[in-house]
Amino acid sequence: MAPPSGQVALIAVVDANASFRAQVSQALMSLYRVNEYPDAERALHGLKAAPPSVILVDEQTAPRGGCEFIAQLKRDPALAQVPTILTAKHEASVLAEALRQCGADGSLTKPFRRSSLIKVVTTLVNKQVEADWEHLPERAKAALKGSVEVFNNISDFIAAGEPVPFDSVKDACAPLIDAVANNDFKGILSGVREHDNYSYAHSMRVATLLSLFGHTLGLPKADQLVLASGGLLHDAGKISIPHEVLNKAGRLTEEEFVVMKSHVTETIKFLDLANDIPKPVIIIGAQHHEKLDGTGYPFGLKGGQLNDLARMASIVDVFSALTDRRVYKPPMPAEDALKIMTDQMAHHLDQHFLALFKTMLLDAVVD
Repeated sequence: MAPPSGQVALIAVVDANASFRAQVSQALMSLYRVNEYPDAERALHGLKAAPPSVILVDEQTAPRGGCEFIAQLKRDPALAQVPTILTAKHEASVLAEALRQCGADGSLTKPFRRSSLIKVVTTLVNKQVEADWEHLPERAKAALKGSVEVFNNISDFIAAGEPVPFDSVKDACAPLIDAVANNDFKGILSGVREHDNYSYAHSMRVATLLSLFGHTLGLPKADQLVLASGGLLHDAGKISIPHEVLNKAGRLTEEEFVVMKSHVTETIKFLDLANDIPKPVIIIGAQHHEKLDGTGYPFGLKGGQLNDLARMASIVDVFSALTDRRVYKPPMPAEDALKIMTDQMAHHLDQHFLALFKTMLLDAVVD
């Protein structure tokens, strides 16, 4: 169930184990708000006061068990349409029978990986959005399905201190390159616009626009694949940023901005774990917030210290950020974004590449 317009989705966790509830909250902190309840009675009161987008219910929820509580929720007109996930220490076959009996929409066998939690939660929150992908052209559909799976798994690699398998990233981005070459990439941009995982939606738009930029400049397909991969991975470190900072509507405080800027150094640490990630991918992740006048971060690079790739990446990142749909604002029209980038960011962005980018958008009619 999608959250009300203008809100970060709320996830409810019903479990007697306070440590487990805290772990779920920590795992979801960059994506959602989380309300915690230790038992069915307090949960029912809280759920009616603040209906969530998804409810996780432990099998042993007091007083009569999680299956009975989920069945009760399904009979309640106010909560019947809220997707539920049953959590339990059972094998998949046992859980499948429990799901059939209580009517839950999904399940997780404890203990589970962070990516498994995110996958089942975001799938339910974005059920309609992702279902609509089935109606897109084959290349666009394949690009979205493959990329969201890779993106959901990144958190596990970060948590384990392991490198992302770069071949899987390239495989996920290959349909995107083909879509750009065949001019059917617009479905990708529209397909992620309403997706609830903002970090994924933004990264996929950056990957698409960087690929289009490379295609327009006549770069070889292999180079476009590197650009798209860099776009998909450029904000991987944002998984460590709490949603209240990542989704704050107003200006960040000085302390909050320090937290926000840390996503770049966290991205660099993650990308540096792999020995097969091309240098351009790392440059995109490390330098997309640098500015020509040296006022960017994290290194304060300026002028000739920024190569063409960094200049392209910063333009695409800014444009995408301005035109993305956020929980606190509708997407800005492309013309308005480009005017801001030209009039107010002349000392930050390479105006030669920006002029090429404008021409590219005009030819592609991207909005």
